[in-house]
Amino acid sequence: MRALITGATGFIGRRLLARISEPVVLTRDPARARGALARATLFPWDPLAGPPPAAAFRDVQAVFHLAGEPVAQGRWSTSKKERIRASREVGTSNLVKTLAELAVRPRVLVSASAIGFYGARGDEPLDETSAPGHDFLAVVCRSWESSSAAATPLGVRVVNPRIGIVLGRGGGALAKMLTPFKLGVGGPLGNGRQWMSWIHIDDLVGLLLHAAEQEEISGPLNAVAPEAVTNREFTRLLGRALHRPAFMPMPGFMLKLAVGEFGGLLLDSQRVLPNVAQRTGYVFRYPELAGALDDILDATSEPPRPAAANVR
Repeated sequence: MRALITGATGFIGRRLLARISEPVVLTRDPARARGALARATLFPWDPLAGPPPAAAFRDVQAVFHLAGEPVAQGRWSTSKKERIRASREVGTSNLVKTLAELAVRPRVLVSASAIGFYGARGDEPLDETSAPGHDFLAVVCRSWESSSAAATPLGVRVVNPRIGIVLGRGGGALAKMLTPFKLGVGGPLGNGRQWMSWIHIDDLVGLLLHAAEQEEISGPLNAVAPEAVTNREFTRLLGRALHRPAFMPMPGFMLKLAVGEFGGLLLDSQRVLPNVAQRTGYVFRYPELAGALDDILDATSEPPRPAAANVR
């Protein structure tokens, strides 16, 4: 498959690129990215500056749009929030502008979103038909998805994976959690009753490819494992996998003082269900958290090396 990827230098993008037989990458700095992305054909693109070059899309069958200002890095100042919004809304709109100019277009645009779409929802089970939330990230996700939907009238199938908490070796959410647990001071956040909807990085990449391959999938696709867990259960299983105690809770007010507005997201409860993935036949490699953590934290194992994917 010849596929174009944005955000290819990120934690998810690097893993996805390894599964693509003919990767094409849009990046702000091709010279800097060349060493890390030696297999890929590189084209320059600043998502906020304008549409990407049409030449990058030649013979491309699928587009995976993952680029966006990191949400979990840095405090949410006014300028940070504007970068989060613009990188998704403006960047996606600029991408679609180039698609509109092409004589021959890719069959599918897999444009990332996030389970932040739903906002804080307590114990309510959430599937792809559930209503959106109203907080900052929910509004951003709605605009993000709306920007990508502009490709639908062009004859491009659009899928929006609403990505949960990504767990994997060498990055993602787990990398930020390990230090306090290894020091024996890990524990629940707030009251620990909030639901965490997570996904192993291998399953996330698998779902992105599944979305590109399965013609019946369009619109939202919850990219989460079937088994959401409470924060208290998550910390218990993580402590067990690390053979460390996990009983020192961090009160909600302290978390917000430490990391600002983003800390509130860590206390939000989202019990998200992957209904579309399961209905369309995706089989999760890591449906349960214990197995996912065992795989990620097994220092003696090597990351899997699957064969390159081919879109039919």
